Amino acid sequence: MNVLALTILVSTCLAGIFIVCFAMEARRSHKSSPERDSLLPLEGDDSQAP
Repeated sequence: MNVLALTILVSTCLAGIFIVCFAMEARRSHKSSPERDSLLPLEGDDSQAP
């Protein structure tokens, strides 16, 4: 019975972590758009290709 309780505890913790990470990502995505996010790697690049 202890294995079942441990499995339920671990599953609940993992589900909680997922929900928290999903909520944080959803909140962060309201501040930017997909177009802006796609250009972020180019934001700090000052070098020009020849």
